[in-house]
Parts: sequence; structure tokens; C-alpha cells
Amino acid sequence: MKKMMMVLPLAAAAMAMTVQGAPCCEKACCKAKAAEFTARQDIDPVIGNWSAKLPYADMNAASLIFSRDENGVAKAFVLLRWASPVWCVDVKVEKDSFSLRHAQHKALIRGKVSGDKLLAEIANCDKDGNQKGDWQKFEGYRNKPSCPFVKTSDAKFGEPIDLLKDGLDGWATMNPKAKFGWSFKDGVLSNKLGLKPDGTWAGGGANLTTKRADFKDFNLEYDVRVPKKSNSGVYLRGRFECQVVDSFQEPVNCHNMAAYYGRVTPVCAAEKAPGEWQHVSVTLYKRHMTVVLNGTTIIENAEITGVTGGAIDADIDAAGPIYLQGDHSDADFRNMILRPAL
Repeated sequence: MKKMMMVLPLAAAAMAMTVQGAPCCEKACCKAKAAEFTARQDIDPVIGNWSAKLPYADMNAASLIFSRDENGVAKAFVLLRWASPVWCVDVKVEKDSFSLRHAQHKALIRGKVSGDKLLAEIANCDKDGNQKGDWQKFEGYRNKPSCPFVKTSDAKFGEPIDLLKDGLDGWATMNPKAKFGWSFKDGVLSNKLGLKPDGTWAGGGANLTTKRADFKDFNLEYDVRVPKKSNSGVYLRGRFECQVVDSFQEPVNCHNMAAYYGRVTPVCAAEKAPGEWQHVSVTLYKRHMTVVLNGTTIIENAEITGVTGGAIDADIDAAGPIYLQGDHSDADFRNMILRPAL
């Protein structure tokens, strides 16, 4: 995924945890927190973590996380379709109603919530927030909480599945009209799009997805190699991008190699130089993620708070495929082994 604005600090991600009435486990503190959340919903029902389907034919996943700062001021951290989630402007939350402006996408959103259902509208606007075009309706729902006591290190895994065993036969294009740059040779799955005359990446390629779409919790290991300034991505369940990019010697941020794209910043840099094979091990378990890059743990037990740009949909609890981003630039993959959680 291309680098865009906004870094969500880990502290802010924790602040924006999901809310729902039901306890996520039988621990006393979980039950107490659930009771607190239920009481909060009664007096401040918009606050919480929401997924939605926007009124577009494709790339329609949205994530809206409403919170309040220490002064009680409403905030909204929103992902619309592509790029990174961002803090919105002109955010207003009054009882069961809300409105906001997404400056990056030049969009206005307004709506109401009823229990765990969100009823909203979206319209285009100019850079100053003046409406352009008609309101379009869309719906969403409140996400259930993840358990704070989950540890990805506790996960047990079954027999390995070699996702490249049958080459391209186990994969399908997600963009039939896009340039198909994928090939498989000597155990390596490659996307080749080439460069424009000015030296920038040509782009315009097809994303690739596994034909299997029943992966839920798992450990996925793979080797990846990218040329200089190249950009790709590995989407877990088709919704959570584990970034693939040449970020060698760049400052650490939430868009670097193997980051949970736009949402969690690695604790340190572990990238290798472009052109070198790099090894990624990512564990997705009960709405938590751990990522090890080149033998170094860069993300440990981070909560899955929402989908990333380009997600197949916004359902953060559903099983799904593994998909590889192929519409930006070149990348090579090998030794792609998935072990389902038991």
C-alpha cells in the first residue's frame, strides 16, 4: 500500500479499543469492563468501534472509531476504502448522532446509531468542507470487543499449508481487467510491472488472491524480495495488510516493511536492503497480531482494531483469503507457508 499521511501511536490505538456490552471472557475484570461499556453506550452510544460498507461497487470497506479525549472532546479515526485511517476534522457527536469531515478523501459523513447498528450518509466536499453532490446512504455495525488477555504466543497450530505448492493454480486475479504481471518459476511467485520512461513504477497490475478463503487464525511465514522503492502488501484474511515495501534505513513508522499498515508502528527497524530476501512470520490469533521480521519481533500482540485500505470488506471477525497487492510495483515471494490455529 502506498505511504500516506497519519501515524496512529500505540497508545492511541489502545485508547480506541472496541466497545460492546457482552464480556469477552469469564474473567472478573472483563465482566466489569463489559458492564462499564454497557453503561457508556447508554449515555454516549456513538463512542466505539464500527465497521461499515460504503455505497460503492468496489473497495467499499470502512472503519470508524469514535472516542473522546481527556477533555471529553469527540474524536474520529476513520478509514475510507483506501490509504491509511486518519483523524478526521469537524467531528461532532451529540447523543446518538454524529458528523465529521474526512479531509484526505474530501468527504462528509453524518449519521445516527441505534444499538449496535449505524445508519449514515456520505457526500463529496471541497477542500473547505462545502458539500458537492448528493448524500448516499450506507450502513455499519459495532464491532465486538477482543479479549485483552489473548496472547498470540499461546496459539497452537496445525499442519502446514504450502500456498505456493501448485504455483499459480491456487491463486486467482482480483482485477480481471488489470495487467496480469504474475508468474511462477523455481518456487518464486513474482509480480513484474516494470518502470515508466521517467523511472517510476508503472503500476496498474492485478492483485492476487488465494482461491481458498477459509483462513481465520493462523501463522503465515514467507520470504519477500523487493527492488528499490518498490511497494506491495500481504493481506491477512483479505483485510489486514502486512506491509511490503522498501523502507530500508527509513525512520520507523506504521507504513514500513511488515507493519500492520497505517495502524501499528513497529517497535524497531529490522529491514534489509532492497534486492535481498527478507523473512516475515506473522501470527493472527483472536484479533491480535504478532510480526517477526528477519528474526526480530517488530509488533507483539497488537490488537486488530480495524481493516486496512484495500480490504475485501470490513468484517474484522470473518475468515478470508490471503491476497497479495500487485497494483503498485514489483515484488517476489517464496516459501509461503500457512499453519492454521487449532
